[in-house]
Amino acid sequence: MPSSLFRHATFLTSVKELHTLPPECVGEVAFAGRSNAGKSSALNSLADHNRLAFVSKTPGRTQLINYFTLGEGRALVDLPGYGYAKVPMAVRAPWGKTLGEYLIIRQSLKGLVVVMDIRHPMTDLDLQLLAWFQPTLKPVHVLLTKSDKLTRSDASLTLLQVRKQLAELSPIYSAQLFSSLKKTGSEEAETVLAGWLDMEITRTAAPPSTGKKPKPKPHTKPWHLKQ
Repeated sequence: MPSSLFRHATFLTSVKELHTLPPECVGEVAFAGRSNAGKSSALNSLADHNRLAFVSKTPGRTQLINYFTLGEGRALVDLPGYGYAKVPMAVRAPWGKTLGEYLIIRQSLKGLVVVMDIRHPMTDLDLQLLAWFQPTLKPVHVLLTKSDKLTRSDASLTLLQVRKQLAELSPIYSAQLFSSLKKTGSEEAETVLAGWLDMEITRTAAPPSTGKKPKPKPHTKPWHLKQ
């Protein structure tokens, strides 16, 4: 059942420094994650738009805070990926400070989505980010992306382990399985984010089945054999 929650998301602006952030709004949700965790692909999948967020083959290439408006004073925010080893420390250090300040001072921020590769969840950098964000007392939702890379039983086991770790940090932290490739997990994520942003989800149900088989089309000769 397709949802209209993020389908009309459009690019608003890119920000390099905090003083150029858009004015405080009704509410925004930020997406963070290690480089190559599938953050941009997850955003594209949620918006049902292949090119909404830039998917880079080079970790750490996207180093801007990108805003996508949902209308009515709400937005999705794509934060730069972290943990990109090939980017010089001189570039990484200022961005770590910028991201930390954004997460702490941004009043419009209603919650944080942390995107993790299900094969490498809860890394040291992920835990540092969660610890940094914890004092805000705002919710966190973890998307365990690329869940199609594991068997169903292994994916379920990893999910249980991550949920247990998150529960030790905060009762308002949650997690789910997600796959941009298989298009699974979007509805669950939308439900969580809609609650944060006080938005109503409108889903379009598939037409009911009549149970009747379609009538076969009458046989006709190929056009090149017709007289």
